[in-house]
Amino acid sequence: MSAVDITQYKIKKEPFYKAVGDEIALYEAAYNARMPMMLKGPTGCGKSRFVEYMAWKLGRPLITVACNEDMTASDLVGRFLLDKEGTKWQDGPLTTAARLGAICYLDEVVEARQDTTVVIHPLTDHRRTLPLDKKGELIEAHKDFQLVISYNPGYQSLMKDLKESTKQRFGGLDFDYPEEATETDIVAQESGVDKDTAHKLVQIAHRARNLKGHGLDEGISTRLLVYAGQLVHKGVEPVAACTMTMVTPLTDDPDMRDTLNAAVQTFFG
Repeated sequence: MSAVDITQYKIKKEPFYKAVGDEIALYEAAYNARMPMMLKGPTGCGKSRFVEYMAWKLGRPLITVACNEDMTASDLVGRFLLDKEGTKWQDGPLTTAARLGAICYLDEVVEARQDTTVVIHPLTDHRRTLPLDKKGELIEAHKDFQLVISYNPGYQSLMKDLKESTKQRFGGLDFDYPEEATETDIVAQESGVDKDTAHKLVQIAHRARNLKGHGLDEGISTRLLVYAGQLVHKGVEPVAACTMTMVTPLTDDPDMRDTLNAAVQTFFG
């Protein structure tokens, strides 16, 4: 057994999450069946927060991996390392989660190479095993282990997509930006601004989201609205806060910036 302390991966404080549908009950049912889950939705819409909340609610440790194109299979499962005493095996995050019975969350999984993500296949069917070929060990996943992946379908391409053989191993939940009243509550709660300010920020976001595919690759996320609200709550002038968090990060196109700045001026000018 691993000597890793499982308590370091526990979510100690309840994360704020406001349900927009029946996703909590559906996820609980999926976890009870130990079904691997796929969360699909745009950037900053609450996928990662949802996983944190569910790990807290279920009382399970959570090990999160931010996937990237340089990530190798060894980064997930583990590798031999040299130290002063010789060679020592070190588990990767996926192996640690499988041993300890944690929820393993692979965030933006399509960023990883396909030859890396195939290592999850034996953990996502009836076998629930993880072969450590380099170590000559076959791990049987802990009874409480679950694998969760997320990605943004808006960034799908022939080069960045999951294989069908991977997709069909998961149950799926669709996420999107919340409807206006719910998103206003979220922004107010997370940033500390009053409801009126939060509502204005949400209205700006709705205007920007209508531009997706017409000059913007992605709309203003709920995360960016919270950033703007946090700055306003700290005393930053609202127009400056919106420019810093909702305009500058989103685009470098002068015309598109003018359009977004006009929306900001409409509500805070």
